Amino acid sequence: MIRRVRRESVFAAVAALAALAPALGDAAAVPFLAAAGAAFFGVRDGEWFETLALPGDREEERLYGFVSFALAGAGLALFASLPRAPLPYEAFAAATLAVAAGRLGRTLVSRETSDEFTLVAGYVAAGTAAALAGQVAVRLQTGAPVDGPTVPLLTFLAAAAALTAALVRSLVFSRDAHITSVLVGFATWGFLALEPTVHAPLIVVGLAVTGALGYVSFAIGTASVAGMLTGVVSALLAVVLGGVGWFLTLMSFYAIGGLASKYRFDEKADRGVAQENEGARGTGNVLANSAVALAAVVGHAAAPHLALPAAPLGLAFAGATATAMADTLSSEIGGLFDEPRLVTTLRRVEPGTDGAITWQGELAGLTGALLVGAFAAGGTPLFDPVVSGGVAAGGAVVAAGVAGMTIDSLLGALIEGDRVGNQTVNFLATLAGGVVAVALWAVV
Repeated sequence: MIRRVRRESVFAAVAALAALAPALGDAAAVPFLAAAGAAFFGVRDGEWFETLALPGDREEERLYGFVSFALAGAGLALFASLPRAPLPYEAFAAATLAVAAGRLGRTLVSRETSDEFTLVAGYVAAGTAAALAGQVAVRLQTGAPVDGPTVPLLTFLAAAAALTAALVRSLVFSRDAHITSVLVGFATWGFLALEPTVHAPLIVVGLAVTGALGYVSFAIGTASVAGMLTGVVSALLAVVLGGVGWFLTLMSFYAIGGLASKYRFDEKADRGVAQENEGARGTGNVLANSAVALAAVVGHAAAPHLALPAAPLGLAFAGATATAMADTLSSEIGGLFDEPRLVTTLRRVEPGTDGAITWQGELAGLTGALLVGAFAAGGTPLFDPVVSGGVAAGGAVVAAGVAGMTIDSLLGALIEGDRVGNQTVNFLATLAGGVVAVALWAVV
């Protein structure tokens, strides 16, 4: 364990060089290249080799893991130091430090516990703190302001970088820090390019609420670690890039849909209609239902920069979310009842048949669409609605949710099978729900 802490400390020390990039200018990549060269050519055995070696390095007798991480840092540094460089120094520092410090934080926490949520929390907390410190260091060198209006934005970028790094790590790249650094670097650049307006209360409440809901979803088994992180990242983007109304609309689906999947789970398992993985939704399932809504959130934030109207993107977000809610409730509730019928022929089929519906499930789906419509179009003195237009706009969202739910059933009956999976069908249905919401509102 001591050796692991030392290894991650060295990774973090190398990552800290990113905070010096503005001072080094065109030479920002040199320290990373030097570290890579020294590790590749100068460390072949001995204590330093044993300390820095990742699984697989000993067989090759080369520190490929450390060298790859240093080279990724050099590549990002070169990209950030080019004339008219598109990658800001803040994004470079935030990404590199989030990954390396996150690894160190997880390792330190692992000395006390093996609980996966606590390990992820250690990763995110350490990564966020380091990414924030790196951005502040960059701004102090460039003369950019570090004051009350900018600190909430820097905190959001740091948290988004750390959460994205933890998500990427949980999916496929637990040992490939270099790949994670590059992916997080470009993701952070994208967040920064949107120029979101972030206020201190918003980021504090947003991080607290999304973190708490993430813990609850993991604790009660409605989401895997990767699914939880995907949901937290999605919710954070919704509240920062969209607003409180967007956040509540999305969270209504996450919360109610997750609880519906656990409702009478054993009975649904006996009937063969239960959600796989004991009801814990993974990244694929979360994104299949939320990717269209998230694209709409990002598009809404980017619309002013592209001189595009923002209203249709709010409708697309609400329509896609209403579809996801309606489809989830119709499946989870409808699966508990006998004598389902195939949507295309209305003939009775076995429970669990793709494209099967029950009237109880359809009613549950309609109720779910109504809930999302109310959240999206309602609004209060505390937050603006996602879609303006009152009852008419809410009706368009509800109709889009029901239409999307029906399209999901039709696709399930017609194309779902070995080549087209349930997640693809869910994505296509939510896309259709978003399109229907925009089209309905356009003709009203």
